[in-house]
Amino acid sequence: MKKYLFVLRYAAHNGSHAQEMLDVILTTAAFDQQVSLLLLDDAVFQLKKTQQAEKHGYKETGAIFKALEIYDINDIYIEVESLQEHGLTSADLLLSVNKIFRKNVANLMRQYEVIFSA
Repeated sequence: MKKYLFVLRYAAHNGSHAQEMLDVILTTAAFDQQVSLLLLDDAVFQLKKTQQAEKHGYKETGAIFKALEIYDINDIYIEVESLQEHGLTSADLLLSVNKIFRKNVANLMRQYEVIFSA
């Protein structure tokens, strides 16, 4: 079993990109691979409690994130500085996540055999 890290950088409703990436993540996990997520930059909005997906013509991604646990995806990391830069706190998020400081991201990445960045 390989260890996969998916690095998300885009907001949930920035085209179909986020939805497609979540499909890849779930497919990878369905094949019994160890999958973790790291949310950076605008991707922190993907975990925001109140999204207005319908307003932008997209489906709500919050339900998918809540289903990650079913796929044994429990290691979700979010960069502290990205949260701060976007005016968000842990209370604004759908899920409980592991916070990581920017200076520690490279060390986290070294723990994985396969890294997908999107």
